[in-house]
Amino acid sequence: MPMKIKQSCFSEMVEHCQQEHPHEACGILAGKDDLVTKVYKMANTSETPEICYSIDTKVLIKLNKEMRNSGLEMLGIYHSHGSSAPYPSVRDVKDAHYPEASYVIVSLTNCCKPEVAAFKIVEGKIEEEELILDN
Repeated sequence: MPMKIKQSCFSEMVEHCQQEHPHEACGILAGKDDLVTKVYKMANTSETPEICYSIDTKVLIKLNKEMRNSGLEMLGIYHSHGSSAPYPSVRDVKDAHYPEASYVIVSLTNCCKPEVAAFKIVEGKIEEEELILDN
């Protein structure tokens, strides 16, 4: 199934990644009916934010409650790669704990022309998804 995201949300996500560069940015993509309509920019709590990202578990639990109360569900998790392709790293695969979510990677190897790709990661298996922008 493709990853559908509103154009405005896509732009917000990419801009967040560009603003955080050279650190990895991260966030949650939420919506309903398989369409991302809201971006939650998260703080990267990693001790080495230049090479990986981490989201505080307590903040994520609170955000999940907020999304549920707003009638939204987590559809994806995004983060940036500052100097590598938009493909899940070994660590990204190891840390993929939400098999129902799409994992979106924004590559900033060329910061002016980011590359974006989406994946499903289930039990260590990576499957690329089509990314569809919706007006």
